Amino acid sequence: MADTNKVIIFDTTLRDGEQSPGASMTIDEKLRIAFQLEKMNVDVMEAGFPIASIGDFEAVKKIAQTIKGPQIAGLARANDQDIDRAWEALKYAGDRGRIHTFIATSDIHMKHKLRMSEDEVVDTAVKAVKRAASYTPNVEFSAEDAVRTRLPFLARVIEAVIDAGATTVNIPDTVGYTMPSEYYAIITYLKENVANIDKAVISVHCHNDLGLAVANSLAAVGAGAGQVECTINGIGERAGNCSLEEVVMGLRTRQDLMPFSTGIVTEHIYSTSRLLTTITGIVVQPNKAIVGANAFAHEAGIHQHGVLMEKTTYEIMTPESIGLTQNKLVLGKHSGRHAFNQRLGDLGYDLNKDDLQKAFVRFKALADIKKEIFDEDLDAIVADEIIRVPEKYKLLEMNVSSGSFAVPTATVQMEVDGEVKKTAVIGDGPVDATFKAVKELVGTDVHLLHFSVAAITGGTDAQGECTVRLEFDGREQLGQGAHPDIIVAAAKAYINALNKIASLQKRTPVDL
Repeated sequence: MADTNKVIIFDTTLRDGEQSPGASMTIDEKLRIAFQLEKMNVDVMEAGFPIASIGDFEAVKKIAQTIKGPQIAGLARANDQDIDRAWEALKYAGDRGRIHTFIATSDIHMKHKLRMSEDEVVDTAVKAVKRAASYTPNVEFSAEDAVRTRLPFLARVIEAVIDAGATTVNIPDTVGYTMPSEYYAIITYLKENVANIDKAVISVHCHNDLGLAVANSLAAVGAGAGQVECTINGIGERAGNCSLEEVVMGLRTRQDLMPFSTGIVTEHIYSTSRLLTTITGIVVQPNKAIVGANAFAHEAGIHQHGVLMEKTTYEIMTPESIGLTQNKLVLGKHSGRHAFNQRLGDLGYDLNKDDLQKAFVRFKALADIKKEIFDEDLDAIVADEIIRVPEKYKLLEMNVSSGSFAVPTATVQMEVDGEVKKTAVIGDGPVDATFKAVKELVGTDVHLLHFSVAAITGGTDAQGECTVRLEFDGREQLGQGAHPDIIVAAAKAYINALNKIASLQKRTPVDL
């Protein structure tokens, strides 16, 4: 690396992060996240797995055509078809296009999944890297399940792929199995036993199954790794990935122990976290480090007193360092378009003229009901009005009657593929009746896995936000809806999930 103290941040929110159950994104949603990652100045963004589906291919292609700063990576298995398809999408990024190819190297994977010998794995890896290098010098190779691979064989594979043209070699903890001391030793072993290791950047990709993804990544950096692969909010397969915000702020905060830097504009961390939550519906736990609602909250009296006297008594970083402003502009029915647009910008949204108008109309309607509009309300407005898949199904009108002496009945009118339909259905409660009515009108056989209701802000005039998780054809999909009436919010969430199911093309999930 030109700068041995610079840690490359490889964001895989759009690829590995999207593999979280129910977190599938449309092309437009991926592009919104990509623009925000560009603002954050990530070095590399993995835009997807081009061969997985037409949708994934088009998303990678669109991002490669549009994003101008970071390198754009696309995942490919170690075969010609995957690699060719990846470059077909990535070529629009030119020298910034990175082909990321991989094959498993652990005994358990070679025996039970690949059914290949060591020589066959090495040969396949080398051929894949050479194929990728014929398109671009920007080639990354990953040894899947590296931490459970015998070290002499891992070193052999890494040396061979570097000779073949890999400029980045990734040593992933695919199943979140390793510990910091062990991972440090693995990286050290490779640096000492791979003759050509100085010709490539060592990358690490940690999963969080034991809650150690960030700790392991930092240990690897201490041992000489030059790239960390991570996701916003730590989303990803199973327990998730290394959290970008945690590893970046860890390096920034503990310069005394780890004198490394990243190029991340940390002031965009909070808005990026909020945007991802808005798009995916995956809520950040309140006590989540860096971006959780309680990350900078102090309830204990002794802590409050200390912070009031001197912030550094209990705060090791400032809220402003991640873009969390303390002085919030209060919006209400008298607020104008300029203040509204400025606040959206502060939250990380960059809307075009038409989208801004739609959001502003919705804002004014809500402001007539509520005295004050909070940031969370704005997130809900953008999610409801702007970040939407094409509406195959659209709610027109609904009315629900229920109570201790009434039979819960929902009357729902919808537009289904351009045709107006209406029905009335009895249920066990108002929400059950509503969902049954929508399901009858749509005619799609889905199974409700999860339903939750939360107040977006405090007060009796707060909007209700509903989240549903539906299962269809073996796949899960999240839906969100917000409205002052929680039954309407529930209907909108259910319909949102159905629209996502209708537009989602079947994908092939890949674990790395």
